[in-house]
Amino acid sequence: MSASPRDQILRLRAEILRYEELYRKKHAPEISDFEFDKLVDQLADLEREFPMFAGPDLGIGDDKSEGFQQADHKAPMLSLDNTYDEADFRAFGDRLYKALGGTGLEFIVEPKVDGVAVSLTFEQGKFVRAVTRGNGARGDDVTANVSLIREIPRTLKGAPDLLEVRGEIYMELAEFQRLNTEREAAGEPLYANPRNLAAGTVKLLDGEEARRRRLSIVCYGLGACEPASAFATLKEFKTKLKDWGFPIRDDIDVQQGVDAAWKAIQQLDALRRDLPFPTDGAVVKVNRLEDQRRAGTTSKFPHWAVAFKFPPDQAETILRKISMQVGRTGAITPVAELDPVLLAGSTVARATLHNAAEIARKDIREGDTVRIQKAGEIIPQVLGVVLAKRPADARPFDFEGRLKELGLDATRDGEEAAYKLRAPSRDMKIRRLVHFASKQCLDIDGLGDAVAEQLVDLALVDAPVDALAVTPAQWRMLEGFKDKSVDNMMTGLEQAKQRELWRAIHALGIPNVGMQTAKDLARHFKSMDALENVKREQLLTFIRINRNTGEPVYESVISGVGIEVSESILSFFSDPNHRDWVKAMRTAGLNLIEAAAAGSVAGVAGKTFVLTGTLPTLGRDEARDLIEKAGGKVSGSVSKKTDYVVAGEEAGSKLTKAQELGVAILDEAGLRTLLGG
Repeated sequence: MSASPRDQILRLRAEILRYEELYRKKHAPEISDFEFDKLVDQLADLEREFPMFAGPDLGIGDDKSEGFQQADHKAPMLSLDNTYDEADFRAFGDRLYKALGGTGLEFIVEPKVDGVAVSLTFEQGKFVRAVTRGNGARGDDVTANVSLIREIPRTLKGAPDLLEVRGEIYMELAEFQRLNTEREAAGEPLYANPRNLAAGTVKLLDGEEARRRRLSIVCYGLGACEPASAFATLKEFKTKLKDWGFPIRDDIDVQQGVDAAWKAIQQLDALRRDLPFPTDGAVVKVNRLEDQRRAGTTSKFPHWAVAFKFPPDQAETILRKISMQVGRTGAITPVAELDPVLLAGSTVARATLHNAAEIARKDIREGDTVRIQKAGEIIPQVLGVVLAKRPADARPFDFEGRLKELGLDATRDGEEAAYKLRAPSRDMKIRRLVHFASKQCLDIDGLGDAVAEQLVDLALVDAPVDALAVTPAQWRMLEGFKDKSVDNMMTGLEQAKQRELWRAIHALGIPNVGMQTAKDLARHFKSMDALENVKREQLLTFIRINRNTGEPVYESVISGVGIEVSESILSFFSDPNHRDWVKAMRTAGLNLIEAAAAGSVAGVAGKTFVLTGTLPTLGRDEARDLIEKAGGKVSGSVSKKTDYVVAGEEAGSKLTKAQELGVAILDEAGLRTLLGG
């Protein structure tokens, strides 16, 4: 029997919410935009036909996240309706023609950048804040990370009193490749596509990690503007943006009428693969702002603009083998090994398969002819199987059986999609040891890749902490280690035992816990013992139940430690192997207590500082170290909880916000005075 309309609606709502969570919150989509839009359309049709079974709004497109302050948009920041074929696009043009009384239509046609929508607010010509789209009316304040984008001007000469500049934050393909090359060398799973990485970077609570990734922006739209009469057309506004120094795209001039706009879309389709950023379509907008006002909007979309989505690049090829890639944390990612095929201008021989559930859902088998796709992704994905070409001897893929064949003892916990090794492999042991000894962890000079490989291969190190107990005689077993090298290493190991608590926390390699988060945890819990035995309520405060999903909503107890990080911490320390690791750290004599800093300075200890701009003599890291050694904390964003903002040249929006909130502002000399000279 086919499912009832009510059951179909419930199934679709659950499916859509799952895919939205993967795309919007976890930045790990499993289906294409086109497939997602089809599901949403299917749900809308069913709920129109059977309104008695319709549920509340699903909040699709809302990108607000835990751990962020939020801000209202002065003018709604709407999404764009999507169209996928010429007939739909021309229907959009016909509706506009009728709505505007048959007047000649002028269009702006731009590449649709596949990134993260953001609104930049300028008051009296000064950049004050950056806010994500959120639900269209209210979004996350991401000023701290967006301020790292150098192309955004900090002051605008002759600007309106209030101006909201709308744009798209993206990651250039070259930067995406650079970061993935680093991850591949570290044995970590590769990022799937630039869009998801850009979205994740904008929302990073770890400011140090955000600085390592270069984001870019293209600006294209006008939000609130006072006075409202400042611009007559979108073309005029974009020209002014260019004069002010904003990055814009003006590849195609104003188009007269729907026919010309359609030709421009085709022109962009031919040009898009040469662009330095990912693009998945063309955006067509009415040029005259008065015509935009007359055309109006729905609660979600403007009537005067549409996004034409280009069909994703697809190809057929044979999947010869499914291999397993093991990351530093032990997570296993299945990878399709393909007959090389040309796709979107490059030769593709591998594609991601996500996880075991995805392989089973699509019934992907070795020897199958598969359809692969690149739709903004650098790493292609397998869409499905061409069943008509399936070999007669193809057998369902046995994921757990393959793990056993490879000698990978792995399991899957609870609802987690990924299998993880129960015990670390050789490569994992090496990568963990290198991380443990790195400059951002215990800073053990001389313990790099080559030394780590020898320690593991000689069975001198199993868990990274074992390196602290390697004897001088054992160090001499390593190639290149003579008396001087051994003495230097022993000195370095003794120094490592006395490092700050946050370094020991970071060295553990807890998923989602970077350097800044490790510092926040050390400052809050004061000891590894307290962190190891932490309870959920010490990390998250229950607020309410989400009426759409039925899921609990929590608020962070520690700034920067949201739901995802909290779950990682709780999961990590619930593993007996990890608790044994901490026990071994204690036995080895590692410092696991946040010392009441001998260098604590009255007026600094316990205070929160924000650094902005360029200081005359102190680098940002130097200033951070001085403040932290004196007992203070350095945050990436200004809030009511900020005690001091240390401002140098080109301080920008953080200084403006500090002035608005009445936060004390210091220059470098003032900071040095506060620190006691």
